Amino acid sequence: MDISPFRQRRLSLLAQMGEGVAVIPTAPERLRNRDTSFPYRADSYFHYLSGFPEPEAVLVLVAGKGGAAAQSILFCRDKDVDKEIWDGFRHGPEAAPEAFGFDAAHSIKEFDAKLPELLADQPTLWFSLGHDAAWDARITAALNAVRAQTRTGKRAPAAIRDVRTAIDEMRLVKDGHEIALMREAAAIACDAHRRAMRTARPGRYEYEIEAEFLHEFRRRGSQFPAYSPIVAAGANACVLHYVENNRQLQDGDLLLIDAGCELDGYASDITRTFPVNGRFSGPQADIYDLVLDAQSAAIAAIRPGATFLDPHTAAVRVLAQGMIDLKLLEGSVDGVIESEGYKRFYMHRTGHWLGLDVHDAGEYKEGPGDDGWRVLVPGMMLTVEPGCYIRPADDVPQAFWNIGVRIEDDALVTTDGCDIITDTAPKKIADIEALMRDTTHA
Repeated sequence: MDISPFRQRRLSLLAQMGEGVAVIPTAPERLRNRDTSFPYRADSYFHYLSGFPEPEAVLVLVAGKGGAAAQSILFCRDKDVDKEIWDGFRHGPEAAPEAFGFDAAHSIKEFDAKLPELLADQPTLWFSLGHDAAWDARITAALNAVRAQTRTGKRAPAAIRDVRTAIDEMRLVKDGHEIALMREAAAIACDAHRRAMRTARPGRYEYEIEAEFLHEFRRRGSQFPAYSPIVAAGANACVLHYVENNRQLQDGDLLLIDAGCELDGYASDITRTFPVNGRFSGPQADIYDLVLDAQSAAIAAIRPGATFLDPHTAAVRVLAQGMIDLKLLEGSVDGVIESEGYKRFYMHRTGHWLGLDVHDAGEYKEGPGDDGWRVLVPGMMLTVEPGCYIRPADDVPQAFWNIGVRIEDDALVTTDGCDIITDTAPKKIADIEALMRDTTHA
């Protein structure tokens, strides 16, 4: 593994800190049932700075002061040959510094005793209070241990700053290492969506199509799905977070699949909607083309200097006009937007940040009001996912009942626009229908 990106991120954070000590713990192991754990995944902030994959670990960054060099210190599990027989390899404090580029490493058993020493006479503690009660208690205990030494001249940090806020700003703009991983995660997920289009047919079940995704993800080296796949046929497509995935596919259904994979911590997030029988009906095509046009408008709005809100604004205007044209709504485009009447059929934002988390770190606004939305810069990664979901109602043309369409891609902001890194998953009607006719690779 190339450890240089992790080392560089630690150095960047230390430079931002200027002074003080940062404490970033990894995620705990979680029980699934009785004595069986869920597959382990490191905390995203910890992984971003360390690349260290084991549980029971803490990263401590000490900013240099008075001419002293800054330090990156890992606390981790001890090497234990007997436990490795049961649970697998451990680096241990002896091997971790060289393997991951830390300046020092200690046993996790020493953490509570050593933390007060590291905090003593430091002006600032960088830690995320309020995210984990158990960790808040450990940090408080360490601070109190330093305060108890006041008569010896030791001083506890006078300021506590949220280290996640600083890391969030770093994570918003992806480096080359991250972009390469996300491109590969996107390529794997695109192939899985193509596989689904080739294998879906009336009579199969949603969970069978989900299994095709899980097969392709793991076959290509992805460790996990990035989130619980949504495989929603017919009326289920109008449930935004449908995850039961147990309905039988019927002739005439649209199948909405929102599924992406995670590769070395980084997520892809793709949605495609296609007809189970391989042919869009007229009403299905009308709604589908409307959503595709809205997505095209949103993608055109993604460029440096634009705001995060601009793609959503562009998509909503197209959707509002289309809803009027299709007799789903009445009035003018401006009126439908001002009244938010379009939210009856399109109730979510057009995108979100993407990275180590599916809904990735980083604020969407930098200030109050409509002018405070985050300005896009090269290296940001966001999704573009307009949709239209039509439930049965007396004032809705029956031909559109239970049609749910979402089209989602992953966009990398570039110097002159954006790069859609998920464009190998077909989304034009003609391309989808042609692929579904070609089942030779199913």
